[in-house]
Amino acid sequence: MMKSEMKQTLTSIFPFLKWMPGVKKTWKDDLFAGLTGAVVVLPQGVAFAMIAGMPPEYGLYSAMIPAVIAALFGSSKHLISGPTTAISLVIFASISAMAEPGSNHYIELTLLLTLMTGVFQFILGAARLGGLINFVSHSVVIGFTTGAAILIASSQLKHLFGLQYKNAAEFTDNIGLLIKNIHNFNIYSLATAAVTLFIVLFVRKFRPKWPSMLFAMVGGAVLAVSMGWQEKGVKVVGALPSAIPHFALPTFSMDSMRVLSTPAMAIAMLGLMEAVSIARSVALKSGQKIDGNQEFIGQGLSNIVGAFFSSYAASGSFTRSGVNYSAGAKSPAAAIFAAAWLMAILMFVVSYAAYLPIAAMAAVILVVAYNLIDFHHIKATFRLSKQDSAVMAVTFLSTLFLELEFAIYVGALLSIGLYLNKTARPKVLPRIPEIHNRQLVTDPFLPQCPQKKKKT
Repeated sequence: MMKSEMKQTLTSIFPFLKWMPGVKKTWKDDLFAGLTGAVVVLPQGVAFAMIAGMPPEYGLYSAMIPAVIAALFGSSKHLISGPTTAISLVIFASISAMAEPGSNHYIELTLLLTLMTGVFQFILGAARLGGLINFVSHSVVIGFTTGAAILIASSQLKHLFGLQYKNAAEFTDNIGLLIKNIHNFNIYSLATAAVTLFIVLFVRKFRPKWPSMLFAMVGGAVLAVSMGWQEKGVKVVGALPSAIPHFALPTFSMDSMRVLSTPAMAIAMLGLMEAVSIARSVALKSGQKIDGNQEFIGQGLSNIVGAFFSSYAASGSFTRSGVNYSAGAKSPAAAIFAAAWLMAILMFVVSYAAYLPIAAMAAVILVVAYNLIDFHHIKATFRLSKQDSAVMAVTFLSTLFLELEFAIYVGALLSIGLYLNKTARPKVLPRIPEIHNRQLVTDPFLPQCPQKKKKT
């Protein structure tokens, strides 16, 4: 009895002990799935870092360390953690007003924000509050990601046209700056972006299983370099310093921690909603049971550890998780193999990344932003539920016109408030139940319950 209890305690603290022994049977499937995931995240990591205002290599670092830690301490077999578009945008919106994007101070604040985010997530998981996510309507996530998609697209238009101005914090101001500077556009940057976008769409239509974004970015780079467009104003990423994330202590400051506490909590909530939602959606296909509390702990630890290895805030990636499952992954070891593959690939191609045109990455980010908009669920929500439609619309508008961290709070609080209001006033139907039908449905032609009728 003591031995079994000790084993149960160990597996609850170190959940990877449950699946690790089985890897000797599944390692071939996991190894192949990991390679597929590494190829997918290569262009994504660079693009997401660009959205977050971080140097390109930090997006790739965030696809390595957090993915490994979340796989070891999470509950999902197929969830892959890493940089995401929505979190990258919140980071940029939160810190760009405090420091110049890409600067050393900006990086220090971002890593401190990541550490604080991870601590918040870990505390929520340790307190067994994983079930709280169930009370937040999916409409909040849809509304926020739709608004985030528009914000991301608007922030990349200047790179698409090769314009030189600093992005504004407000959506309307950004559009105003674009209109004001559009006459100075660079035709070569626009051509590079157009070719990149064409390659993405072409590959997706005729070879949907191929890594379209990777082919597109390589195609855009080959075009710009072969035509000598770098000398004609087409900006490139520049050399990446290292393919391997390095250990560094986050810079602690009480003033910075006080300012970052609000966005850290918002990113923690957004990250947990993303991770648990994605894990559950994949689990519906795989038949696996997901432990929300364990996912909270796994995501928290991934950001805590990641902050010490040059990784910015990460969460579950829908694209990578879906690709991981489709590629035949059988255990969380696939995420670990993906990180190892990515590091190995970068060691060979890190010198070539310097030639990636920023306009090509902007075109790829536009595709990513478009994919964020869930048109199917938006239409279904407007058709089926006025309440969920209101939550989605308010969250969407808050995302566009308020600070992003407050938009998350507005949507979540409105969703929880409406849920509590609904459950506080349950509908009681005064009808005699159908004895041959045990489903919780009603029929308007059933007779009214006489006891209920007397009381009313």
